[in-house]
Amino acid sequence: ICDGCHMAAKKRGLAGCPFCRAPYPKKNDGVGLALVKARALKKDPEAINYLGEQYFHGVLGLQKDMQMAVELWTEASELGSIEAIFNLGNAY
Repeated sequence: ICDGCHMAAKKRGLAGCPFCRAPYPKKNDGVGLALVKARALKKDPEAINYLGEQYFHGVLGLQKDMQMAVELWTEASELGSIEAIFNLGNAY
């Protein structure tokens, strides 16, 4: 989903996930981590990139792990995530 569609949905009062309309989980919620991991297992490049960012920063209850972050960003970039390519470039 593009940023324009996301912003249009917010203007219409539609909150939460742009796909299923479920409310976003809280930042430090274990449920949020489980949802991201479930999407990553389905080879969603944006979820894999996001999970890599969480490992890089050590949030969502995860320990900082640069090696895991790079592995996840590499996988996401191979699946087509431009943000993951950017994150890999910054990591090197």
